Amino acid sequence: MNLIIQGLEIQNSDLRELAKLVDANHIERITGQAFRLENAARREEVAAYCAEADLDFAFVDPSARLSDFGLVAMDMDSTLLAIESIDEIADMQGVKAQVAEITQRAMRGEIVFAESLRLRTALLEGLDEDALQRVYDERVRLSPGAEKMLQRMKSAGLKTMVISGGFTFFTDRVKARLDLDYAAANRFEVSNGKLTGKVLGDIIGATGKGEVLKKVREELGLKREQVIAIGDGANDLKMMEEAGVSIAYHAKPVVQAKATYALNHVGLDGVVNLFR
Repeated sequence: MNLIIQGLEIQNSDLRELAKLVDANHIERITGQAFRLENAARREEVAAYCAEADLDFAFVDPSARLSDFGLVAMDMDSTLLAIESIDEIADMQGVKAQVAEITQRAMRGEIVFAESLRLRTALLEGLDEDALQRVYDERVRLSPGAEKMLQRMKSAGLKTMVISGGFTFFTDRVKARLDLDYAAANRFEVSNGKLTGKVLGDIIGATGKGEVLKKVREELGLKREQVIAIGDGANDLKMMEEAGVSIAYHAKPVVQAKATYALNHVGLDGVVNLFR
């Protein structure tokens, strides 16, 4: 195996200690924030060491290449974007604290996502539709490394997709901005220029995310092993199950426990550093 070490600040002493711990015979610099320890033996002690040193780690098959994959599917809020869009919309309505609390309960898996979305959307009743554009213009920020990651993936031939339990108002704009191939999300009901507090149609929640990814994967003729899925909350788990490689990005513990790899310190460009 290769051991990939990533962090905002990596000390040479930590690299040497980790190399000794896993019996690696070579340390290769990938970037200033990523190193590959080659021919490493898997050791349980690595997790504790890296947690103490604020480092991300991943044991990766040395033959794994980015070009082996055909599709990357990403959650939007707190993954591709560095915000929770519905929380920012709620701020325009003066109910951000209430909505954010429900959001966190859903992400931790304490409440069913579909129910949480209905509860949060109901609190937005009466908000002017124009407020959505203000949120996009004033609040939307990409997660660190997002554009670099997407550029590398597109160069390697991967199709790109955002699947969100949020709303199409944002996924459509993010898709256009980043030139993504696919986007799927929920839709607000609007009447007379104001949000009604209701969601149109079937809610794309945990199960829906998995179904959407599986459908696109099959349309592209890809195997599960050829898909990467990236998410942060409990409602991403079904989507991640439909992928050969799942990445927990600055994620809740329930997601980190089930993902193939976890990134807690570096940006999204850390995903492409895992593969040659």
